[in-house]
Amino acid sequence: MARIQVLSEILASQVAAGEVVERPASVVKELVENALDAGARRIDVLIHRGGIALIRMVDDGHGMNAEDAVMCLERHATSKLRSSADLAAIRTLGFRGEAVPSIASVSRFTLTTREHGAVVGTKIVVEGGKTISVEEGGGAPGTQIEVRNLFYNIPARRKFLRAEATEFSHIEQLLRVQALAHPEVSFSLTHDDRLVFQLPGGGPLLERIRGLAGNDLAERLLEVPEQTSGGITVRGYIGEAGVARSNRSLFLVFLNGRPVENAHFTQALRAAYGEALPRGQHPVTFLFVDMDPRDVDVNVHPAKREVRFREGLAVQAALTEMLSAVVRRGQRKSVHAPPMAFPSRDVIPEPSPEPAKSKWTPPVRQPELIITPEPPLELTSSPATISPTAVARTIEPAPPPNPYRQLGVLANEYIVLESDEGLVLMDYRAAWERVLFEEARDRAASATTASQRLLVPHTLELSPREFVFVSSQMENLRRLGVGIEEFGANTLKVDALPAAFGHQSDPETVVTSLLQDLRQAGEKAAVRRLDTEAIAASISRQAARLRVPGTSTEIDTLIGRLLACEMPYCCPAGKATLIQMSRQELARKFGKR
Repeated sequence: MARIQVLSEILASQVAAGEVVERPASVVKELVENALDAGARRIDVLIHRGGIALIRMVDDGHGMNAEDAVMCLERHATSKLRSSADLAAIRTLGFRGEAVPSIASVSRFTLTTREHGAVVGTKIVVEGGKTISVEEGGGAPGTQIEVRNLFYNIPARRKFLRAEATEFSHIEQLLRVQALAHPEVSFSLTHDDRLVFQLPGGGPLLERIRGLAGNDLAERLLEVPEQTSGGITVRGYIGEAGVARSNRSLFLVFLNGRPVENAHFTQALRAAYGEALPRGQHPVTFLFVDMDPRDVDVNVHPAKREVRFREGLAVQAALTEMLSAVVRRGQRKSVHAPPMAFPSRDVIPEPSPEPAKSKWTPPVRQPELIITPEPPLELTSSPATISPTAVARTIEPAPPPNPYRQLGVLANEYIVLESDEGLVLMDYRAAWERVLFEEARDRAASATTASQRLLVPHTLELSPREFVFVSSQMENLRRLGVGIEEFGANTLKVDALPAAFGHQSDPETVVTSLLQDLRQAGEKAAVRRLDTEAIAASISRQAARLRVPGTSTEIDTLIGRLLACEMPYCCPAGKATLIQMSRQELARKFGKR
């Protein structure tokens, strides 16, 4: 018997499904793209159990006749390509003709379709790639597809699926991206008989962004008016300077209507913002780029996520030039504008009487914790004095005696100390991290966590993935002093912060930074669920950024609290808090020994 044989059609489709169908969200993506290519103006998606039990998609596209309905289940059957010349200038979202047969090969699949004007439609039932029946069917014009029991016949693939909530979060995120890419189309999503969102089509792009990303974010976007340079047309919205995220969940670029990833887009945005974009942050971007499809290759990734340009550097340069002008206009405008406050979504400011036209409202001032009575003392002995920025100061038990003598401050970051053994440098923020971490951890263990109520609760809209992740951490967050609860779809309400954050006039920024830090920690963790210590580390890391040394008394207190810790010589991330250089080592470096 020959060792090399041709795969059966069903097995070949299942192999192809391994590239096209990674998870339920992959099914939704392929079906939505087909619906959009079919001219749909309404797409309704219904999900059960995260898409594992059922995915039903209904569209009002042009539908298919019986012959085309049968043919679409054949591998490499497509209406979108006729010659190799078409492959060099793809204008549709789908084109390979693998999606439908691949999906049908790993599920119990039903297709019902009817052309506009046709009396009857066609219904086809397929199980595991084998056609069970083809018959006349009813239904509205357009196409309805049901995908049940995904991977039921490939248990090895099914066991790699995540929890139902996680799989659904991927579906929701994907549909939100597609809804942003096509604001002219109506979208709805229902999960386990609960309507998640329903978006009417035909409105302006900003309203679609507002409906999906929230009003607070929409108010801080800069419009990129439609313009063309070097054969590239760009339009959309980008965040004003200071609006950024620690992940790429809101870094969305659509090329010829397709959400894509490409390093040239990333570099163009970073160059446009320059120093206005903090290191490690990603700009908020809803950008639509149109160019000649002959100058871009969308056939370099099985899931069509990545693209390749004929002249990538030229694309990057043109985008940088156009977007830099938008960022500069936004910065000039902000110079003359008062700082923006973030009122809670359930508190609607009264309209200002004429002639005032500014929408700005003063930030809500949070009550300070108990303040030490002594005035700030300048560190006059230091070569560089750190400004005594207002920070919350809590009255603590008397710390152990301080064995160090203060000499000054170096680079506005390191405290220069002298001990009986020699020279000591203390990283002020790393020391604060260690102190706040152990105190938060110990309070959580003893159920005596101290919280500070916010005068006005703050609501935050998150991406579906972020919402699922943070929801799983709520119990530990509450134990550590964060007053947090669900407040609608993908929305959280925060009404208290740990006492370590002290007085904050902009708690929304604090909460956003904290949740982003937790998200990053979760991505690095061996398991998705963080423990109390990991969350305490995130809280201490964020709180330490707000602390700066103001007085010699504060520094002495910090040193005492640090030396009282179980592990005083490193922060929770393992970075040194104290570095000592003995007198003998100093003598050797100066050639005295």
